[in-house]
Amino acid sequence: MNLEYFLAKRIHFRQEGERNVSRPAVRIATIGIAVGLAVMIVAVAVVIGFKNEILNKTIGFGGHIQITNFDSNNTFELRPIQMEDEMMDKILQIENVRHIQRFATKPGIIKTDTDFQGIILKGVGDDFDWDFFNSNLIEGELLNTGDSLQNYVIISKALCNLLELKLGDSFFTYFFQEQIRVRKFTIKGIYSTNSGEHDKLFVLTDIRHIQRLNNWNENSFGGLEVLINNFKDIDQIGDRVYETTANRFNERGEAYYTRTIKEINPQIFQWLSLLDTNVWVILILMLAVAGFNMISGLLILILERTNMIGVLKALGAANWSVRKVFLYHSFFLIGKGMLWGNAIGLTLCAIQYFTNIIPLDPDAYYVSSVPVEINLLYIVLLNVGALIASLLMMIGPSYLITKILPAKTIKYE
Repeated sequence: MNLEYFLAKRIHFRQEGERNVSRPAVRIATIGIAVGLAVMIVAVAVVIGFKNEILNKTIGFGGHIQITNFDSNNTFELRPIQMEDEMMDKILQIENVRHIQRFATKPGIIKTDTDFQGIILKGVGDDFDWDFFNSNLIEGELLNTGDSLQNYVIISKALCNLLELKLGDSFFTYFFQEQIRVRKFTIKGIYSTNSGEHDKLFVLTDIRHIQRLNNWNENSFGGLEVLINNFKDIDQIGDRVYETTANRFNERGEAYYTRTIKEINPQIFQWLSLLDTNVWVILILMLAVAGFNMISGLLILILERTNMIGVLKALGAANWSVRKVFLYHSFFLIGKGMLWGNAIGLTLCAIQYFTNIIPLDPDAYYVSSVPVEINLLYIVLLNVGALIASLLMMIGPSYLITKILPAKTIKYE
């Protein structure tokens, strides 16, 4: 029989029905552990959910990696590129590259009877991956770019609200080149990603419209979007794509310019990296608060059980053996606090996930409500880390037991 474990159980479970000084301190310590762990779970779930939402939306509008003309000067008025099928096949053969698709963009102004709005017309072809827009389509249907050329577009709900448009309406779009050119488009679908910056900017149409506006041939396009399987590999795959296209020139002698989505939108990814720092600060603060509560509770327990400690030592118990009794007791308290902390944290995450009860301003945060994503691996790591850290913090205060002398404690019994 494990004597220390048996004594710890007796102390822990018997004190529930006794009046003692340590009871309020123990409850406060347990509550501290529960609240700390709950806050850590919520913080990690929110940050993971937020980062994934922003990543999915940013990638949905621009792909993981873009290949454009080197002379495009980082504007939406792209110069055309052409790429041989052989080079495109080489890019597709790079490990973890899932898909490549042609695109072209052109700035313009939508004009209605009462309003006007600057937009980016994004042309896509029959190789476009519609999964992202299909999941965010709220009205109408997607474009069928394989059919004969038609003046259909997919527009955002945000733009429809700004311009007082609805599904099936037509509008004129003006493009400024050597001379102003006008195109009339009809709304075939309406999407909403709740990403204010992107939703108010992008209108999707057939890439052939942009080819005709720019007097390009059918083999010319604004660039290529490369989609990969795992965002964590984006830097490695970006380097591989760059190596494939570097020092290569198209038929006009123009070079290719390869950038990852992180390089195209550095401000967004710097912002997301700051969130990781915030999470670490929260984790450290919560562990520190919970740990100090547990230290206080353990010290009070030891002082309250001084006579018991003296008796155990008088009977021959070693210092480490007595310390183990109180470490086991601390383990029970920490376990109870963690059980409640998991229950509270996961419940709060579930409520927000299913009800979106806490809203956000999409213009500022790119999402309409606080996103949460529960990752079981991170939850397990949080629990294991909190348990180990809390128990390690208990070892120091338990050293007080070595200073308690049996003769003095029994003398004043």
